[in-house]
Amino acid sequence: MLGDHYSESELGRMLLGAEEYHPFPTADERQPWEALPAELRQRGISEGERFLGFGWPALPAALYMDFVRTGDRSRFQAPYFERRSALGRLALAECIEGRGRFLDDISNGAWAICEESSWVIPAHVNPFGGTHPLPDIDDPYIDLFAAETAALLAWTHYLMRPRLDGITGRISARIRREVKSRLLDPFLRRDDFPWMGMADGRRLNNWSPWCASNCLVAFLLLEPEAHRRVRAVQKALRILNRFAAGYHSDGGCDEGPSYWRVAAGSLYDCLELLSGATQGRMSLFDDPLVAEMGRYIYRVHISGDYYVNFADCSARVHIPAGLVHRYGRRIGDNKMAALGAWAHDRLGLEAALGGSLLRVLPNLFCCQSLGEPAEPPYVRDVWLDGIQVMAAREREGADTGLYLAVKGGHNAESHNHNDVGQFVVYSDGQPVLIDVGVGAYTAKTFSKSRYDIWTMQSAYHNLPTVRGIQQRNGEEFRASDISYRADDCAAELSLDIARAYPTEAGVRSWRRTCRLVRGADSRAEVVDEFIVEPGTQDISLSLMTGCAAEMAGTAAIRLRTQGHTLLLTFDGAVLHRVDTIPLDDAHLRSAWGERLYRILLKPRAACARGRWVTRVARA
Repeated sequence: MLGDHYSESELGRMLLGAEEYHPFPTADERQPWEALPAELRQRGISEGERFLGFGWPALPAALYMDFVRTGDRSRFQAPYFERRSALGRLALAECIEGRGRFLDDISNGAWAICEESSWVIPAHVNPFGGTHPLPDIDDPYIDLFAAETAALLAWTHYLMRPRLDGITGRISARIRREVKSRLLDPFLRRDDFPWMGMADGRRLNNWSPWCASNCLVAFLLLEPEAHRRVRAVQKALRILNRFAAGYHSDGGCDEGPSYWRVAAGSLYDCLELLSGATQGRMSLFDDPLVAEMGRYIYRVHISGDYYVNFADCSARVHIPAGLVHRYGRRIGDNKMAALGAWAHDRLGLEAALGGSLLRVLPNLFCCQSLGEPAEPPYVRDVWLDGIQVMAAREREGADTGLYLAVKGGHNAESHNHNDVGQFVVYSDGQPVLIDVGVGAYTAKTFSKSRYDIWTMQSAYHNLPTVRGIQQRNGEEFRASDISYRADDCAAELSLDIARAYPTEAGVRSWRRTCRLVRGADSRAEVVDEFIVEPGTQDISLSLMTGCAAEMAGTAAIRLRTQGHTLLLTFDGAVLHRVDTIPLDDAHLRSAWGERLYRILLKPRAACARGRWVTRVARA
């Protein structure tokens, strides 16, 4: 258990007081800031200069209500997040430069954010149901971004207080007042916020450590009363334990690698905060589950920015490089530390200065020396038996050759898509057969109509559809009879996906075996052996790709990646058609470009039993 055994008196002895807690140098401590590398200092100052004289965008009531009226999240969130980005960059620039040039704009930003009626974004304003278009300012809720806002203001107060007080003490006082009423008090008073996991037995997701990390920042930096600080830490530990209890021993994150940064990544943030606030007397990194949760991120790395992206995850992920490196060093895992160092070198200043102050500050002061240039570990074989995800590449330590990843699981996972049995194939680090991922979030994304969205449906994954019937959502719709093996010659996952379909589909058995064959005849192949009753010709196998597909005979298709051409071959089925799917969603276009393709394979005649083999190999 993650420190859940500490009594109030023990925590009281361990936890530093607000005046003693000093995690990073403040703006008035010039030497550490001036010792930062010149290029990094210049970039940090330049980022702040973009917001000198910034006109803080308005957030009127009608704009807040726009989400309930239209379902569009972006029109409110764009100016909302721009305000916060501006304040964070201004505060960092003032710390680096130290000449007072940014103070008026910091004052404007802190004051403007304190004047917002609510820090909760419109998409999260009704956590208990209802359709209220505006927040209840007398009953503040803590969502992801209210917590982040409180932490941003707390860091601004910590870094800048003497300088702000030199203008007027009322700015710092206003920050303390607003953070107390909107976060500190409700965090201690309420147990029914869903992400706390205390009101029911629901499995928690990234919200829990993400919120907890920012709540801890606010308490550690701003709460003056020792007993309230202790209560907050105890409560945060209970929340983190409930979150971790939803993980299997393999540490696999069913939300995918883009959410890992605020799931296991935010758990790491919490544990670092607690270690620092107790001067190392509370160190929880030796918990085996904490280590396994960290290792997930390199176990699903394919190549470059590509990661295995099941569920609501883009195929392209920018990992928090400094955090990954520090996490790896904390758990003594050189592979994880190497992935972080590689990403840090690759992203350069963006890796050091990107993100919230909770991560930028340790990037600046704990990550300046990452050792020799590193390469990702490129693990050959991965089997996460809890979330039922397999990954395999042709050889250890190289991203060349074929790569195959497959999932079993069930259709009630966090950020679920109906995708039991889904697989992806890459070649030399380039996508061939893909998981589309998810488009920009709207009101529909997390509503009862979620599975009306095409990207969530099994027909737009590399899966069969029988009698026009797709997989259904729900924990009972799952894989069964699972078998995994791997050796120097091959790696494979075999599973029955019949239970992922409702009874009216008539799927009695659908044994899918996904295999990566290594060696001179390397290939990725999927063998589908099925029984459907009654027999039908209305069976189709979808294969999603971003590669232009062209026929190469009656039972083969050429797929061209950026580097070379692959041959997709099949038997027991004929090519029915290739659908072009134009992408008008900006989020999807950022991953795949202007269009995708769906290859549909269908049987030649009605059948009750079949064995189809689909292969991908170099042309």
